[in-house]
Amino acid sequence: MQTHEVFNQANPLEGHNVADDATLMDGLVREGAEWSMDEVSALGELAGTAEVQDWGRLANENPPVLKPYDRFGHRIDDIEFHPAWHNLLSTAVANGLHGAPWSDDRAGSHVARAAKFYVWSNVEAGHTCPISATYAAIPALRDTPELAATYEPLLSNGFYESGLTAPLGKAGLLATMSMTEKQGGSDIRANTTRATEQPDGSYRIVGHKWFTSATMADLYLALAQTEAGVTCFLVPRVLPDGTLNDVRLMRLKDKLGNRSNPSGEIEYQNAVGWRIGEEGRGVPTIIKMVNMTRLDCLIGAASGMRRGVTQAAHHARNRKAFGSYLIDQPLMRNVLADLTVESEAASLLMMRLAGAHDRSTRGDEAESRFLRLALAIGKYWVCKRWPAHAAEALECFGGNGFIEESQMPRLFRESPLNGIWEGSGNVAALDVLRAMAKSPQSVEAFFDEVALAGPQPSIQRAVAEIRSQLTDLAGAEFLARRVIERMALVLQASLLIRFGDPAVADAFVATRLDGDRGSVYGTLPGGVDFTAILGRITPKVG
Repeated sequence: MQTHEVFNQANPLEGHNVADDATLMDGLVREGAEWSMDEVSALGELAGTAEVQDWGRLANENPPVLKPYDRFGHRIDDIEFHPAWHNLLSTAVANGLHGAPWSDDRAGSHVARAAKFYVWSNVEAGHTCPISATYAAIPALRDTPELAATYEPLLSNGFYESGLTAPLGKAGLLATMSMTEKQGGSDIRANTTRATEQPDGSYRIVGHKWFTSATMADLYLALAQTEAGVTCFLVPRVLPDGTLNDVRLMRLKDKLGNRSNPSGEIEYQNAVGWRIGEEGRGVPTIIKMVNMTRLDCLIGAASGMRRGVTQAAHHARNRKAFGSYLIDQPLMRNVLADLTVESEAASLLMMRLAGAHDRSTRGDEAESRFLRLALAIGKYWVCKRWPAHAAEALECFGGNGFIEESQMPRLFRESPLNGIWEGSGNVAALDVLRAMAKSPQSVEAFFDEVALAGPQPSIQRAVAEIRSQLTDLAGAEFLARRVIERMALVLQASLLIRFGDPAVADAFVATRLDGDRGSVYGTLPGGVDFTAILGRITPKVG
C-alpha cells in the first residue's frame, strides 16, 4: 500500500511576475514614471523566478560571519557572505535601487526607483538596508560639495563591488549610517563619540556605536561630538592609501529578523573621518539621510504586505479542505479580501508619497509641504499594520505556515523592523506633532489632499473629528497615536476613492472609517465585492 503519496499541497509561488500589480503599475503612470514600466516589469519577472527566490532563502539561512582576524593574526575586520547576498546586491545596484535617481534628471526617476525597491524587496529584505542607506546618504553628503563630487558618482552608478579596497579604486560604493550608542538610542544628541580636528582638515574619531546597520558598507556616515556639538562625518572603512581605517567590528547582532544584513557593534579607535556640513550641525545633516530612509521603511512594509497576501492567496487557491478549495470558502475569502484591502491601501499611499518625493526634490513647494506631514504619518501607520498583517497571512497556511520552509516565518520576523527603524512608533508620532507645530501649512496641505476625494460623508466626519482633537494642545502627546492613525486612514481612503479599485475603496471606507468590522482581519461586512478584490491579488503563475 502506498503510504507516502503527497497531495493537496500547493507548489511554491514561483514563475510569476511580482510587478503584476495594478496599484503599482497604475501609480507609475499617475506619478510621472510611465517610462519605467518595462524596467519595473522586467525586474518583477526576475524577482518571481525560482532561482532568485532561492537567493533570498540562502542569504538568510547562511547569515554573514564576522572575520576579525586573518589566519596569521592580522586584524582585518572583514565579513564573509554567502554568494546569494552578493547576487541580491549586484542586481539591486544594476537596476538603480541605490543612488541612481540622484544622477537621473528625468521626472519620475525617484518614483521608478520606489517601484523597483518595492518589487525587489519582495525577494529579500535584509540586503535592501545598504541599498536604502546608500540612496539616503547622497542628500546628506551634498552638505559638503567637495565630498559629494568625489563619492557621489561611485554611490550612484550601476556597479557593485564587494570587499575591503580603497574606495576610490572600486567600481561602486555602498554607504550606511552610524549613529546609535548604548546610552542614547534615538536621543542622538546624547552621543559620546568624540572627534578631534587634525592639521590636514581630517578628524580623529573615538567612540563606541551600539548599532550600525550594514557594517560591510564602504562608507559610514557617523555622528560624533566636537567642541561645537554633534557633527556628521564621512568615515571610510579603507583609507585612500589602501590601509584599513581604525574601525573595529566588535560583533554582529543576533537579530529577530533581517538576518542576512550584518548589523553590528563597532568601535572607532582613532579612526580617520572627514566632516560633512558644519561643526555642531550634525543632526540636521544626518536627518536628511534619516528622512530618505523613512520612505523606504514604508515601501518595504507595503512590499511585505503584498508578498504575504499573494503567498496566502496562492496557497488558498491550491489547497482543499472539507471538499473545496480554501479560496472558495466564504470565511477564507473574507480574510484574504481584508488582507488585500490593507495591502492595496498601503501600496497606493506608497506610490502617492513617492510621487510627492520626486516632485519635492525638483523644487515643488506644495508637494514638499504635503510630504512633510504625510510621510511621517504614512510611515508610522503602514509599518504598524505590517506585523498583524504578516501574522494573519501566515495563519492562512495553517501549520504549514509555521514551518521555515514555507518562508512565511522569515516574513513574519521581518515585519516589526520597519516600525522600529528610523524611530519607533512613539518617536514617529512625536515627529508628526513637531511637524504640525513648526509647519502649520503642512497640516492644511494634508487636509487639502484629503479633500480631493470630494464630498464624501465618511471622510468629512473623520476630518471634523481629527480637527477637533488637534485643538486639544494639552492632550496632544497623549492622544498622538490615536489622531495619527485617523489621519492615515482618511488619507488612504481619499486615495482609494480617487485612484483605487471601487470595490477596495468601498470596503476600506466601510471598515476602516465607518467601523463596520471586528478587531481582526476577516471581519469584512456582507455586501463587499469579494470577487473583484481577490482578483487583484491572486498571482498568475507560469
